[in-house]
Amino acid sequence: MVYIEKINFHLFPLWEKIKNKGYLSHVSMELTERCNNSCVHCYINLPADDKEAKEKEITFREIRKIVDEAARMGCFSWHLTGGEPLLREDFSDIYLYLKRKGIRITLFTNATLIDSKITSLFRKYPPQNIEVSIYGLHQKTYEAVTRCPGSYEAFMKGINLLKENEIPFTLKAAVLPQNFDEIRKMRGLAQSLTGKHLGVVLKLNLGSRFNDGSKRDLTRSLRLPPEEVIEVLKQDEERCRKDMERFCQRFLRPPQDDHLFSCGAGIGTCHIDAYNNFQLCLLLRHPECVYSLRGGSFKEAWEEFVPKVREARVHNKKYQEKCQRCFLKSFCDQCPAWSWMEHRILDDPVNYLCEMAHVEAVWLGLLRRGEKTWEVGTGNETKKPVTLSSRL
Repeated sequence: MVYIEKINFHLFPLWEKIKNKGYLSHVSMELTERCNNSCVHCYINLPADDKEAKEKEITFREIRKIVDEAARMGCFSWHLTGGEPLLREDFSDIYLYLKRKGIRITLFTNATLIDSKITSLFRKYPPQNIEVSIYGLHQKTYEAVTRCPGSYEAFMKGINLLKENEIPFTLKAAVLPQNFDEIRKMRGLAQSLTGKHLGVVLKLNLGSRFNDGSKRDLTRSLRLPPEEVIEVLKQDEERCRKDMERFCQRFLRPPQDDHLFSCGAGIGTCHIDAYNNFQLCLLLRHPECVYSLRGGSFKEAWEEFVPKVREARVHNKKYQEKCQRCFLKSFCDQCPAWSWMEHRILDDPVNYLCEMAHVEAVWLGLLRRGEKTWEVGTGNETKKPVTLSSRL
């Protein structure tokens, strides 16, 4: 006899009552920007022994204050991330404090620091999920990404401990030139270890911390060309198509007004960085979109700061003519955070994302080959997009 029925969260009656009404359901939090790896594509990986960064990090006392406020506001879901969050010496204290508040926890980790002490903690107080980053199937591939000798062996030890102790976890991979040829087999490994699909990251952002031109150039050089993105999608074509079509049926439309934010940043969710700063999302680190919790309260940030930021309007004419009129806008990853990372302003089109969106739309059947809603990089309309009714 079945006593519990699983349904999509968006079909749950409570969702209809709280969506778009300012209710807080989820917080993501960086516990540190330090990491024991030095991944070639990563933008949050200060050295593990960086004393200056460690001294500035959000304290356990500050975390407790945020958790208390968020819990009173109804928050029930939390992501712990980094850097590598398991570098925190007080990680167990933070984790248990959240659990005792009845909050569901997802941990993002590279798994290289998972040991018997951590697995005992997770066995006694299971997380909602652990998302483990995988960079390759072999030591040579894996460490070509992490640039850290011994990291592959530590990773394998970590995921084996999770598996042996029946702790739920999933695998995700940033698709890079270094591991591109192993992605298909990594999908098979994910299925065999977890029973779930491999999560893939196909678009690399430049990070919002770096002004170093060489680091930004390196990240650009690691971005996949469009044809390789489609090749990865085809490896799991049926599921990818269904997910994309489901999204398009619900959201595919051009923005309705000149508001800068048409994304979900600050709607039901927010982010706290490693230094106790409040952000609408993890990537949005523009100075005018960051609120120091060392100078104010979490509740004030949520109720007063977020609405103020989301009232921002588009001023860049190029963005107005290109992105604000494009019916692929909600299909594209273009958002103020990506604009900030790419151009250091909030409303400048990211041509990389525009090109990717058009290639994916052609693959999905939303556009015919060679047809574009806008010419990439010019802002000039060329052809009217095909109607969705005949495609979905």
